[in-house]
Amino acid sequence: MNSVVQFNQFGKANIEQMRTRFDEERGVMWFFMRPEPRPCFTYGCMKSLYFNQSYLESNQGKFYLDNISRQVNYLVLASDVPGIYNLGGDLSVFADFIRGQKRDELLVYARLCVDNVWTFYNMDAPITTISLVQGQAMGGGFEAALSAHVLIAERSAQMGLPEVLFNLFPGMGALSFLSRKVGIHVAEAMVRSGKIYSAVELHHMGVVDVLAEDGEGEKVLLEWVNKNSRSSNSFQAIRRAKQRVHPLTLQELYDITEIWVDAALRLDERNLKVMERLVRAQNSKVVMQPVDTVRHQSA
Repeated sequence: MNSVVQFNQFGKANIEQMRTRFDEERGVMWFFMRPEPRPCFTYGCMKSLYFNQSYLESNQGKFYLDNISRQVNYLVLASDVPGIYNLGGDLSVFADFIRGQKRDELLVYARLCVDNVWTFYNMDAPITTISLVQGQAMGGGFEAALSAHVLIAERSAQMGLPEVLFNLFPGMGALSFLSRKVGIHVAEAMVRSGKIYSAVELHHMGVVDVLAEDGEGEKVLLEWVNKNSRSSNSFQAIRRAKQRVHPLTLQELYDITEIWVDAALRLDERNLKVMERLVRAQNSKVVMQPVDTVRHQSA
């Protein structure tokens, strides 16, 4: 019996740039990103993600489907864009705000990014969060993947922090998350280099938790869930203990975001031109496909 059902509880306005799917048998909720007009963190995509994950958190993972209460045990952030997890911040928006020196608007955007990664990381509910990276996760896309309790990536996936290309740094969690995984010196080196890493490299470094063969990401994820479902309580308790040993606060993320905003506003026209070239590259990477033709189909 197919246990996978579509989940549209929150209404069309709240899932316009994402797709949801609920695996009732395992209690796995899938959030598939479908940002438009390019595969980055648009306002619409971020608002949908934040609304929906906050709803699940505030209701301790419970929601109603066909008037029956259901329980979410695992929340997965994945992508509906073939070959791309997420390319990060909306550079077109950044460039407009920077040229207009619109600090307040840029800070609102940055804080929405932080609210998303913080909720996914801190999830104050009996839910284990999982990132499934298939394809490219750059900048803020990598930061989003890092915020999960478990990061699963397919072998050909690539992740990196290219912000140094336009004289900036990743300000929505990269240093905070990476330093708690690999130490501050390695984290700083990764940020300064702008290097694009393979999933295999990141798995060896301890950044990627589970490595899957290409095309088997969902299969491996469900195998991980099946293997760990009986010990989910201890897994979540250990995760909380680890976060206590190396505490991260929302205020830390907000403070770094303030530094990022001030640094962004100092960028010159040459830096902004690089941003715009990257926007054109993002636009050329993908043509969105209808939901029924994308690679993520019911398991």
